[in-house]
Amino acid sequence: MEERELLKTLNWWDGFVVALANPVFLIAAFGFSVGTLGPWWAIGLWTGSMVIGALQTWIYSEPATMFPAKSGGIALYAHEGWKKYFSPIGPIATFGYWFGWSAVLSINGLLLGSLIQGEWFTKTTWAWHFGWSSITLPKLLGIVAIVLVFLFNARGMRPAVWVSYVTGVLLCIPLVVVMFGAFVSGDFHTANLRGGYSGSWTIILVWLYLMGWSSYGVEACASFAPEYKDTRRDTPLALRSSSLFCVLVFFLLPLGVVGTLGAGGVCGSDPKTCPAAAGGYLVTTMHKVVGGGTTGLLLTFVLAGLILSMNTATMDGSRALYGISRHDMTIKALGKLNRFHVPGNALTVDAVLNILLLVLFNSTLGILAASNVGYMLAHVFALTGFILLRRDRPNWPRPLRVSNLWVPIAGLLAAANLLFIVVGFVKFKDTGYTTGHKVGPFYVEQVIGVLILLAGLGLFIYRRVVEDKGRVTRTEPYDPLPTPAERALLQAEEVPVVT
Repeated sequence: MEERELLKTLNWWDGFVVALANPVFLIAAFGFSVGTLGPWWAIGLWTGSMVIGALQTWIYSEPATMFPAKSGGIALYAHEGWKKYFSPIGPIATFGYWFGWSAVLSINGLLLGSLIQGEWFTKTTWAWHFGWSSITLPKLLGIVAIVLVFLFNARGMRPAVWVSYVTGVLLCIPLVVVMFGAFVSGDFHTANLRGGYSGSWTIILVWLYLMGWSSYGVEACASFAPEYKDTRRDTPLALRSSSLFCVLVFFLLPLGVVGTLGAGGVCGSDPKTCPAAAGGYLVTTMHKVVGGGTTGLLLTFVLAGLILSMNTATMDGSRALYGISRHDMTIKALGKLNRFHVPGNALTVDAVLNILLLVLFNSTLGILAASNVGYMLAHVFALTGFILLRRDRPNWPRPLRVSNLWVPIAGLLAAANLLFIVVGFVKFKDTGYTTGHKVGPFYVEQVIGVLILLAGLGLFIYRRVVEDKGRVTRTEPYDPLPTPAERALLQAEEVPVVT
């Protein structure tokens, strides 16, 4: 029986549309940042964080074209660069990366359910409480959304991409209204931007740690490298176009929101209420700009954006697990494609895990804040992996080779992300996302974030010792040049092979 492979069905603009999920991540967290940092600091840090994300995608465009047949995105680059030195980096980076994306399903599913209840089911307040958690209508609606996204993705890549197109178009409507409408209608006032920040630099670093989850996500385009029709052309185009677009959005969207509503209009009197009402301010802004009884319609656009982000997270996270399994770094079951040529088992793991998160936790934002350790670490390992690939495989074909100037830039970005991680984890309480429950000196969310990384390491050991009947080694051999199969693929895409 012939082994199934990922199908090459995507163009670069398909990747661009999938990456439209990134503005939704901004929408979910921006309100709280305004209440904590003040208008200008919030706008400046979100824009700066997105610039960092764009610089990183520029770097990732090189390794993305080096391995056109390999799925996994930045976790793969971390593995390829580090396996000569410390092979467990691969599974640690992958599981950290995967959980950072996977948590989007539960977070935005709960946000979606909360917005629906707030608009159409305001009188429905029932809840079944158990332990520190409960089952509520928003949670049930979130579970339904997770199941629907799973079904679309399990039926193949094209149905999932078409969901992205429909929801992406709907999302662009509120983005355009908020980014430009207030200036046209006269609702934008510079006086609304007043208000400074009087906190410490520590809090700023903590926020840059949190923002990385939202602004770095344009790298998801690289995870689909084996599925682009022309990997050499489409992958860098998708990465670079989406990152430049998001830099524009991450500046103009916050500016339009705060300039229209003011900090008080975004967060109210208590900034700590923002996580519970995240996204609602966007509807308020649109309603003020366009007027009329259009709140329900405008909210539908926001809900479409949430579905888009959940769809992107499912597509990206499942391919990270699939790719690392194909490289013998985790259990074999995750490296299987279903009859529609998508990672069905990995998709199932995503769905089941996030349903459990919704059931067990009332605030999945706390899970995000903790799991972000793994996601940010994946970037540190990928950026340093890029540097190691330059040093150890100088003659490997690079269909797109970035300037040598990007090597020290990658080192600086890796160091900056490592600083954000250390401060963000040590000062986790300052994120404002903790539920307050502790296991010894650590918060439950911190423990879960670390356990996810340890689970990746455990499954790596299980794969090597139990499934492959081998042993765990600290390092792995690597090829300084492509294998014959890889060479044939590169030649088939008309890429000159360096010998």
